[in-house]
Amino acid sequence: MATGRRPGAYVCGIDAAMDVIGGKWKVLILWALNEGPCRFGELRRNLPGITEKVLASHLRELEADGIVHREEYDEVPPHVEYSLTVLGVSLNTALAPLGAWGREHVLGAAEHALHHAPGGA
Repeated sequence: MATGRRPGAYVCGIDAAMDVIGGKWKVLILWALNEGPCRFGELRRNLPGITEKVLASHLRELEADGIVHREEYDEVPPHVEYSLTVLGVSLNTALAPLGAWGREHVLGAAEHALHHAPGGA
């Protein structure tokens, strides 16, 4: 990884992976890019609440880690697109079971509680 990580500093593979995807927004950026290449503005609209500064910073970090590819187009007006690398696609594949767990045990539990609460739907 290009960001100066120290492989010997990790306790396990989960620790190392969390270093790459840690924080609130990186996994959501990866998931948004799973749909295909996006321009910066598209990503910002797909991630309500993220600031331009945080999005730009996370994209740079993910690019440095080899997870995201930044493509500059020499057009008028010039534009940039972000996409997942092969490594990024494999990371999203690894995160899919985590998303399924969240849907079942967190979102599903919340929906179940809503429907079975007194006065619920």
